[in-house]
Amino acid sequence: MKKKVLRVAAIPGSLAGLLNGQLRYLNQYYEVIGLASEGKRHKDLRKNENIRTIPVNISRRISPFQDLVSLYKLYIIFRKEKPFLVHSITPKAGLLSMVAAYLARVPHRAHTFTGLIFPTKEGFMKKILIFFDKIICICATNVYPEGQGVKNDLINYNITKKSLKIIANGNVNGVDIRHFDPSLFPQKSVVELRTKYNYTLDDFVFLFVGRIVNDKGIIELINAFTQLEAIKSNIKLLLVGTFESDLDPIPSHIENEIQSNPNILHVGHQNDVRPFFALSNILVLPSYREGFPNVILQAGAMGKYCIVTDINGSNEIIKNGENGAIIPVKNSFALMEQMKYCLEHKTNYAAPNDSYRQIIVDKFEQQIVWEALLKEYKSMEIKDIK
Repeated sequence: MKKKVLRVAAIPGSLAGLLNGQLRYLNQYYEVIGLASEGKRHKDLRKNENIRTIPVNISRRISPFQDLVSLYKLYIIFRKEKPFLVHSITPKAGLLSMVAAYLARVPHRAHTFTGLIFPTKEGFMKKILIFFDKIICICATNVYPEGQGVKNDLINYNITKKSLKIIANGNVNGVDIRHFDPSLFPQKSVVELRTKYNYTLDDFVFLFVGRIVNDKGIIELINAFTQLEAIKSNIKLLLVGTFESDLDPIPSHIENEIQSNPNILHVGHQNDVRPFFALSNILVLPSYREGFPNVILQAGAMGKYCIVTDINGSNEIIKNGENGAIIPVKNSFALMEQMKYCLEHKTNYAAPNDSYRQIIVDKFEQQIVWEALLKEYKSMEIKDIK
């Protein structure tokens, strides 16, 4: 019989999206079971990943009573399923599942830190988040930072003394280079896509893909764009993603600008983001914090130049002046200047660049990550035998 591996996240979309294809791959070697809060993406997981799933509501907020209920339910499931390994990937899921797995005496307990929240917080909230991350590491047998920046923060803030290992070259899942391939979108289809969204071939399109929240640098992005459009013509800003008014709402004047500015188009969440990479010129991600952002890997695989902030993950994928530009965090002027530079050299960004793509292919191709993770799981089995 295959040994059981339980993969845990707060919401099913994290398992279905962040780990797309990986769970199906691992299910060839283990009985993989997905645990996450209730939601329609459970159906997607069962169909696309060919795995069993168990709904367990895990609040993304700090909610003591609900968290205790979730902790108890996870404990009962772990005792019943008797997994070889519990592996979590999001903060709250990591806290609850590592504690529950420790109490249930699961032999191997792994958590991947996909991004740290506390470095951007202050006061009591920062202290409580650091405390939670320390608890995760105490209860886990294996701790995997998603990239070197995350690893450095875990060390510098003295979160744990345990060995920290980055899987492959970083990122939880790598990028499917056959899926994110600019050759799938020839010039004719690019023209058709631009026409669909009322863009001309003369329009220079800046693209943002992600949650429309403060932490993603939306305030700086909108301010930089409005400054730029005041002095330059034929520029557009395309936003792909959803507002999160309950967790991290953006200021009302920024939301109003997004909704009222004719040069800003917000298309909401999209299941397939490739057409938007194809029709755009530059990806802009002025985020305050990341773990190892998938969107930059995807943009790079699509041959796109990226403007990013000097933060964990982003500065590990982008080499300044080589496949993108790195600017200071929370600096709308620096962002505007870099966007202006790209606009003034727009012939360099008229078509996908093979060199940008090759950087991603060589280090972050999906199969590299999957095989490295499988090797890590197998090493746990070897330790059990010894």
